[in-house]
Amino acid sequence: MGNKYLEGNYAPVAKEHTITELAVTGSIPEYLDGRYLRNGPNPLSEVDPATYNWFMGDGMVHGVRLRDGKAQWYRNRWVRNPKIAEALGETPHGREHRAGMDSLGANTNVISHAGKTLALVEGGVANYELTDELDTVGPCDFDGTLPGGYTAHPKRDPRTGELHAVSYFFGRGNSVQYSVIDTDGRARRTVDIEVTGSPMMHDFSLTENHVVFYDLPVVFDAGQGVEATVPKFLRTPAKLVVSAVIGKVRVPDPITAMLGDSLGSNGRFPYSWNPSYPARIGVMPREGSASDVRWFDVEPCYVFHPMNAYDDGDKIVLDVIRHPKMFDRDHTGPNEGPPTLDRWTVDLTAGKVIEERLDDRGQEFPRVDERLVGSRHRFGYSVGQCPSRGPALFKHDLERVTSEVRTFGKGREPGEFVFVPSSPDAGEDDGVLMGFVYDPASQRSDLTLLDAASLDLVGAIHLPDRVPEGFHGNWAPTE
Repeated sequence: MGNKYLEGNYAPVAKEHTITELAVTGSIPEYLDGRYLRNGPNPLSEVDPATYNWFMGDGMVHGVRLRDGKAQWYRNRWVRNPKIAEALGETPHGREHRAGMDSLGANTNVISHAGKTLALVEGGVANYELTDELDTVGPCDFDGTLPGGYTAHPKRDPRTGELHAVSYFFGRGNSVQYSVIDTDGRARRTVDIEVTGSPMMHDFSLTENHVVFYDLPVVFDAGQGVEATVPKFLRTPAKLVVSAVIGKVRVPDPITAMLGDSLGSNGRFPYSWNPSYPARIGVMPREGSASDVRWFDVEPCYVFHPMNAYDDGDKIVLDVIRHPKMFDRDHTGPNEGPPTLDRWTVDLTAGKVIEERLDDRGQEFPRVDERLVGSRHRFGYSVGQCPSRGPALFKHDLERVTSEVRTFGKGREPGEFVFVPSSPDAGEDDGVLMGFVYDPASQRSDLTLLDAASLDLVGAIHLPDRVPEGFHGNWAPTE
């Protein structure tokens, strides 16, 4: 049985590289001093195509160091959780994560914060601290202040430098946790928010005054979880027990450890579409409590990634990538209909959400200028499929309601692109867009730099290998 997430450029690479001589086409702007980092799944051991889900692969972080107009190095490293360390014949790094939820890979995002590089994942699984050269230090729980797992999608408040996040975990019962990590890397505030059950709350939105929660119909599936963890003759009673507990009460750590340890790359993905689960978004004042959350119904759908959000008087504007369904018939990856760019306007006075379509082309991985997180933005960027032109980068002008398309040549596939300004006070469109582009003809990838205003090529750093299709990356400037 085939699985597209193990084929083509989804297939894992087998080697870690340290390359200090990299060919460059064009030029690298002098103002770029830092590392471009990108995380994604890269199974180390053989996996079962029948059950493998793209989200479950072992984490591998790729990085390119830029300075003085040069590409100083390219590195790629597996994130050494205990399973990976053992498979590589190495001693595990650091202490065990709470509840033993460190057997799954930290494979979703990678950021720098408080002088540390962090490989992130969600769902109660351990995230990991890395060195500047991407070697694993060990599990990170923010100096013991946030021991219960984190998220793949924190938002950095550009005004304060703090990280805001919403974390979910099937062992929490019917709650998710909002947290704020200060600039010293410690949690200064946590709030537990009651939700309908046990949702996969992949991301959230932040505005100057509000936190927005996406409580949508992809939830922990007792059947999927038990299939992965329990002997066949015990599965029916186990499903009944797990269904009666998950999403209702907090689950003891030994049980969550058992479930978590048996998932891994070969386990069944334990979240599914549930049409009876209400689709809604919650709005809480930033300094509010759980009792201050207001809930608003939306049409059933799923959102992995908001582009950005901002306050507009007594309204909140949310630009999101909307999937009509998720993990309904297909549990191998996000394959349930074309994801579109939509705008949801929350009318706090009228108590309703107005939903409108901005772009109906299939697209994902939306980004904005990170200096505008929580504020009104004009430009947004995403990647997807352009009819008749193939894989493409989209640049959306949300003031003029127009878009531009950038393709990269026959068969070449772009991943997520991020915006880096030319200076701290540069305009929103003054800088470069950077991301990996894969060339199937050469079986290699380039770190590609585009002028954000024109989408013209600025430079391309040619890597010795390909970077598999993955998830999220960020520019980590030198501090």
